[in-house]
Amino acid sequence: MTTTLDLSIRPTEGCGALVQGVDLNRATDAEIDLIRATVFDRGVAFIHDQQMTPEQQIAFARRLAPIVVNRYFPKTERYPEIAKVEKTPEQQTNIGGGWHTDHSYDLAPAMGSVLLAVETPPTGGDTLFADMYAAYDALSDGLKSTLATLKAHHASEHVFGKTSVYAMTDRADLAGNTDVPEAIHPVVITHPGSGKKALYVNPAFTTGIVGWSREESMALLGYLYQHAVKPQFVHRFQWAKGSMAIWDNRCTWHQAMNDYPGQYRLMHRITLDGGPLS
Repeated sequence: MTTTLDLSIRPTEGCGALVQGVDLNRATDAEIDLIRATVFDRGVAFIHDQQMTPEQQIAFARRLAPIVVNRYFPKTERYPEIAKVEKTPEQQTNIGGGWHTDHSYDLAPAMGSVLLAVETPPTGGDTLFADMYAAYDALSDGLKSTLATLKAHHASEHVFGKTSVYAMTDRADLAGNTDVPEAIHPVVITHPGSGKKALYVNPAFTTGIVGWSREESMALLGYLYQHAVKPQFVHRFQWAKGSMAIWDNRCTWHQAMNDYPGQYRLMHRITLDGGPLS
């Protein structure tokens, strides 16, 4: 759609929207409000050709929402607000290489992230985003009724703790943490910004359905996981230097592709503060 402002917004296939015609360093309050509303409604805003210093990225992110410092990712040398999502040519394991949504293990999960491409490989390194509004909407009325009564347990220790997934890879710098929160959230939430219902479980951090056995939990969650990444719900975003994705953790999943062996990739990520979910 075309707005009365200079920028334009076009929904992208599967998930998200492409925002064009804006310099984020000079965005007006009305443009910031529209970008935020787009993130709430479409899950992700994709914006290309942004030239931003770390100070400018921090200033822009603060206009969207308060910033929280990620407890696990390496920080940039001078800016604790910015986490380095980095993979060197020597490393085999990337960050975020499986489907997940960030911070679901927190009692008040982060709203979202502002990710800026600093250095990208010649090919590969795309990110997949999946729409949890659409995934929920496509479920049967009967399953929706069942899910409405359920809550799920989310945890972080198995990913970031001392004996975690990362500890068994060449990214042990992400492991060994003792601050490993866990939380319980509804399986279906009402997004606080859009008012729409979204599926809120994910393969990385959801460990089970409250009150169900592991076998029962895995049967239901396994079905939801394969359903949620059907092609009609997924968008593959191709990065270039200066590209930005602003996504909402409450209504999307994402997965970083690890298909650029021997190449360097650096992204600067800022996490936006959220709140309890219901």
